Amino acid sequence: QAQLVESGGGLVQAGESLKLSCTASRSISITHAAWYRQAPGKQREWVGRIIPSGGTEYADSVKGRFSISRSYVKNTVYLQMNNLSADDTAVYYCHVPLGDRGYWGQGTQVTVAS
Repeated sequence: QAQLVESGGGLVQAGESLKLSCTASRSISITHAAWYRQAPGKQREWVGRIIPSGGTEYADSVKGRFSISRSYVKNTVYLQMNNLSADDTAVYYCHVPLGDRGYWGQGTQVTVAS
């Protein structure tokens, strides 16, 4: 079955770093991929994306702190998060824009304690 699985979330202190992974089934091409996050009571927020060239684009709220990368060998997209703050606390989701609605992962919780 085609699926995306996020991992790497957890509890960290403010100022620390965390790296999330989104591993896709072999049937899902990760040529285009994006990360989103959703905090309790808030709308889902676009975090950033990676395009076929390997170029990336980010929301202003994370620019300069977060970076997206990819391994085609592992069929995995990564989100490196540095200098985390309490405002980054959310469930993080990866998304691949294939078909009507694309594919979504189940999400991984990131909690930043101050």
